[in-house]
Amino acid sequence: MQKIKRFLLAKTLGFYLNTLGYFNPEKASLMAYRIFSEPRDGRLIKDQLPEVLLSGESQTFKYENDDLQAYVWKGNDHIILLVHGWESNASRWEKLLPYLQKSGSTIVAIDAPAHGLSGGKEFNVPRYSEFIEAAVQQFHPQVLIGHSIGGAACVYYQYKYQNQKLEKMVLLGAPSDMKKLASNYIELLSLNAKTAALFENQFKERFRFSLDEFSGQIFGKEISLKGIIAHDLNDEVVAIEEGKKIAGSWKNATFIETNGLGHSMHGDDLYQKVAGFIFKD
Repeated sequence: MQKIKRFLLAKTLGFYLNTLGYFNPEKASLMAYRIFSEPRDGRLIKDQLPEVLLSGESQTFKYENDDLQAYVWKGNDHIILLVHGWESNASRWEKLLPYLQKSGSTIVAIDAPAHGLSGGKEFNVPRYSEFIEAAVQQFHPQVLIGHSIGGAACVYYQYKYQNQKLEKMVLLGAPSDMKKLASNYIELLSLNAKTAALFENQFKERFRFSLDEFSGQIFGKEISLKGIIAHDLNDEVVAIEEGKKIAGSWKNATFIETNGLGHSMHGDDLYQKVAGFIFKD
């Protein structure tokens, strides 16, 4: 029933946007982008936090006009920064944490813009990369681990900022091409060619990138640190070909193909490999 409701809502929104595009293109463009960039899930309530987040130290600091929420599990001077994906929050790392804490490292997990307890209403990869940079300046990690679009944000972050202090990066189920994500959105809402073009132009005006240019496959060419790119054959959210695109251009990355983990990428064997990679000299 929920799937049917979501399908009907998507088609209704698409019909409205298609109609609006003929009468008020600017409003249609802005609305199409807003629907694409505003998460509907992933928020947390401060006095109802998951137990795993209560086990860490909560830290909130400002980035521009938004709160950036972080959770810190204190250890030694080796610091790992965790970057979750779309409509999620820092609690998604509960199953990976024990593998990382065995080394004694300090673990930091952040809530993305408009997720968890972080501020903002809009979520996009460029904005997320700015949050990552703010967290990097605050905590000075040697390792980044990103899941799903959080992984895409990690790739874009390193491409943009070229952080020489980072040593390693791990991507789990990460998409490569923004064009693919946008195409899925356009198909979901059944946007016509005119409205789809308005939406794509809105993206270009905001970020000075066309959707074709905003690609982990392109950004990966500029990344020199060591990495792991793990993706599952049965990922129904982000196709495994997306991970392979990034791996094909990132010279120092190793691609790990899993089977049966889906998009969540939770698995003992994988997490042991990730920990082994991170803590190996």
